[in-house]
Amino acid sequence: MDIITNTLYWLSTGLLVPVIVLLLIFFVKALFLGGSFYGQFINRNKTNHEIKKLINTSGSVEVDMTQFSKKQCEENELIQTIGDLQQKDCNQAYLNKLIGDYEIIADRDLGKSKTLTKLGPMLGLMGTLIPMGPALVGLATGDVSSMASNMQVAFATTVIGIFIGAVGFITLQIKQRWYADDMNTLEFMVDTIIENRFSESKESPIK
Repeated sequence: MDIITNTLYWLSTGLLVPVIVLLLIFFVKALFLGGSFYGQFINRNKTNHEIKKLINTSGSVEVDMTQFSKKQCEENELIQTIGDLQQKDCNQAYLNKLIGDYEIIADRDLGKSKTLTKLGPMLGLMGTLIPMGPALVGLATGDVSSMASNMQVAFATTVIGIFIGAVGFITLQIKQRWYADDMNTLEFMVDTIIENRFSESKESPIK
């Protein structure tokens, strides 16, 4: 029994360094995600609001793509998808495929936030529990400095893990609303395009 207990102890203790390294990596990823999220927020304020306003006021699905710069078209997936939807020779199957492609892009982007939301607190909890063993040993043997050092590591990993999870959770909640709004806009455009083409086919004279 002692062999099993000691083996588990050394295995858990050996995981401390990889956990701390992963926490640092995800901390950097959280910082980059926060920066890219701010860039997306600025981009949406400049483009997506105007697209939605145009559709809601006029009920038209025709969006003038020339009003957007080349950089905006390259960075905003919604603008690219709308431009593809407005192609005159698109059939219904291709229109549905474009929406499916946009869903895949949205899911891939949301996956970054989901990863931080789940793994951040998980790694933080592991970084908290692992040093508690040596800290208790130090307390039992009267080694206060060792106990304080391990407790410092435990508290630090907890804070970093919660921070990572918070960044992932906040960005995930906001991005989910963004993409839900985008999907609503794209589905409206597809339904309107199909309806207009059906009306044109009925009104066209039979030769």
